Amino acid sequence: MDPRAGQPAEPRDLVDLDALLTAYDEIEPDPTVAEQRVAFGTSGHRGSSLDAAFNRNHILAITQAICEYRADQGTDGPLFIGADTHALSAPATATALEVLAANGVTVLLDSHAGYTPTPSVSHAILAANRGRTSGLADGIVVTPSHNPPRDGGFKYNPPNGGPADSDATGWIADRANELLEGSLREIRRVSEAEARAAETTGRFDFTAGYVDDLAGVLDMDAIREAGVHIGADPLGGASVGYWAAILDRWDLDLRVVNLRVDPQWSFMTLDWDGKIRMDCSSPYAMASLVSRASEFAIATGNDADADRHGIVTPDAGLMNPNHYLAVAIDYLYRHRGGWPDATGVGKTLVSSSMIDRVVANLGRRLVEVPVGFKWFVPGLIDGSIGFGGEESAG
Repeated sequence: MDPRAGQPAEPRDLVDLDALLTAYDEIEPDPTVAEQRVAFGTSGHRGSSLDAAFNRNHILAITQAICEYRADQGTDGPLFIGADTHALSAPATATALEVLAANGVTVLLDSHAGYTPTPSVSHAILAANRGRTSGLADGIVVTPSHNPPRDGGFKYNPPNGGPADSDATGWIADRANELLEGSLREIRRVSEAEARAAETTGRFDFTAGYVDDLAGVLDMDAIREAGVHIGADPLGGASVGYWAAILDRWDLDLRVVNLRVDPQWSFMTLDWDGKIRMDCSSPYAMASLVSRASEFAIATGNDADADRHGIVTPDAGLMNPNHYLAVAIDYLYRHRGGWPDATGVGKTLVSSSMIDRVVANLGRRLVEVPVGFKWFVPGLIDGSIGFGGEESAG
């Protein structure tokens, strides 16, 4: 445990943005070095440009591989692109757009030139594909999730809206590494200016579609009428514009406690190991919001791409994610009707056995999967799983 865990970051903790962005442009990864090859983990390729692990050549190769993969799969609808607030996300988005435009892929960027959470990209894909069997949409999310400010990340979401499975990411990574080994000779690419002006490049209002559809899954009237005083801390991530939009659209008693976007995350408190990390399940990274717990009936913090959330209450401080996952499971299956008898509950192998007991008490089937949201996707799509949650607050 670092002695400064939970304390505000100091200038010595901040990444050098000029060096980070210069490295993205100038360092060329060596595909013969394992650490410099394309590798998809639990969700996407991640790394730092300073380590030759997330550079322009990586994004050129991954995007070309995605273009070839989606063509092979017959995916010929629009591709939605969203990005978070990490410093490397903007240049990586521009690089990807150059390849997508050269390959004739219809691309939809945020109409407000804002940041886009992963759930909003997933929602856009699902909404576009609803009722369709052809012209299906897919997406790319440029984010390393809760990783430190020096990192970048790049994820592919197929037409089911969720993270790509291992078969897809394995194919994409293998092809991307072939392209790197071939000195990028097979990459199709135009300039950024040509890509942004291309007829295939369009705009889409991610925020309005997502915020308006919240009423389809939540009783927004009940939340408003209950007068629950809610605090929301985007932790400098992609949800920064969404909480204000939710407040405006649904007239909730909600206050956004931090609107700062700083790619160095200089306002963060240090995580357990002394690093800046937007981990909303960590009491050290969430120390600022926890210190304000008494101001709200309930408060929430998000990681950088907003697919995870930490819950803070006046009496408990930062809740253990396993606790509120268990409560959510119990509530959904007891108070939401229409669940088929065979619909189970998904959890990761390392989540609490408390969830096992709740599921058993409900008379439901428990489905245990490895760590990674992607393992829940097939069951959520075919209805064999009604809920999936991870111990990491997602």
